[in-house]
Amino acid sequence: MSPWKAALLAAALLALASHQAHAQQTYPNRYITMVVPFAAGGPTDIVGRIVADHMSRTLGQQIVIENTAGAAGTTGAARVAKAAPDGHTILVGPMSTMSFSPALYPKLTFNPLTDFEPIGIAASAPIMLVSNTAVPATRLAEFAAYLKANPAKLTNGNAGVGSTSHLACLLLNNRIGASVTLVPYRGTGPALQDVVSGQVGYLCDQVTSLMSQVKANAVRPLAVLAPTRSPVLPDVPTATESGMSGIDMVVWNALFAPKGTPPEIIEKLNAALVKAITDPASREKFLQLGAEPPPENQRSPQALHQVHAADVTKWGEVIRSANVTIE
Repeated sequence: MSPWKAALLAAALLALASHQAHAQQTYPNRYITMVVPFAAGGPTDIVGRIVADHMSRTLGQQIVIENTAGAAGTTGAARVAKAAPDGHTILVGPMSTMSFSPALYPKLTFNPLTDFEPIGIAASAPIMLVSNTAVPATRLAEFAAYLKANPAKLTNGNAGVGSTSHLACLLLNNRIGASVTLVPYRGTGPALQDVVSGQVGYLCDQVTSLMSQVKANAVRPLAVLAPTRSPVLPDVPTATESGMSGIDMVVWNALFAPKGTPPEIIEKLNAALVKAITDPASREKFLQLGAEPPPENQRSPQALHQVHAADVTKWGEVIRSANVTIE
C-alpha cells in the first residue's frame, strides 16, 4: 500500500472512531425502539411499557414500543439480533424465547446467548399451578396423588408447545409420574378460560397471567413452583414446602441489545433500567402484576448473562429429554 493510501485509510479510521466516540457520548440522540416479541397486553408487554416509560425520562429520549409477535417470540428477537448495534433498538426478552428456543427450534436464525448483549433483568414472576374448582384437591400433595391415581380424568392445558406453561407442567407431570393428555392453546387466555369452565383440569403459568382468576376464586391455586412464596399470594405454599422439590420455575423478562453494542451504551441502558425498577411507583406496578424486580445482586448485565446461560442449559436438557421440537 502506498504511503498516501495508508494515510487516507488512517484518516478514515480516525474519523470513524471519532464519530463512534461522539455518538456514544451523546447517546441516545434519537428515539429508541423497544421490541416486545409478543402482542400488546401480555406480561412481557406490560413489563416493557413500565420500564420504557421511566427509562425515557432518564435517557431524555422517547422509547417507542414495537410489538413484533410470532413464533413464540423468536420473530421479534431475530429482528433485534439483526439491528444496528447502536443502542437505538433493544429487546424485551422473555425467558421462554431466550432460553427455550435453542432447543425447540432446529432452524433458529439466531443464538440467544451469543447474538445479544445483556442489559439487565427487568422483572420476574413465579410459575403457579392452578386447577378448576371441581378437582378434589386443595394443595399440591393431594393433587399429585389424585392425578397419579386418575390420569385419564384430568387434562393439562397450556399456552402452546414450547411455552413456559407447557414446559413447567411437563416438568411437574414427570416429577409426579403421571401420563396426562396435554391440550395446547394459542395463548394463556383461552387455556385459562377452559380451566375456569371445567373443560380442562389444570394449568401451569406465571402468576401475572393467573392473578385475576385466582382473586375471583374462579380457579384454585395449588402451589407456587418457585423457591419462595409470591408476595401477592402469601398463603399459597411452594412446591418444595409441599414436599416436591426440583420443579422450581421463575420466569424473567430482561433487556437485550444487538451483539457489538458498545459497553458505554450498555452501561447507560443498564443504569436507566435499574433506576426504573427501583422507583417505588414501578415496584408497585410490578407487585400488582405478581411480578418483582430482581434483587440488588442480580441487576447487572453480567448477572443477567449468568442467569440466562444457566436457564439455556437447564431447560435445554428438559426439552431434549421430552423430545419436544418445533419446525
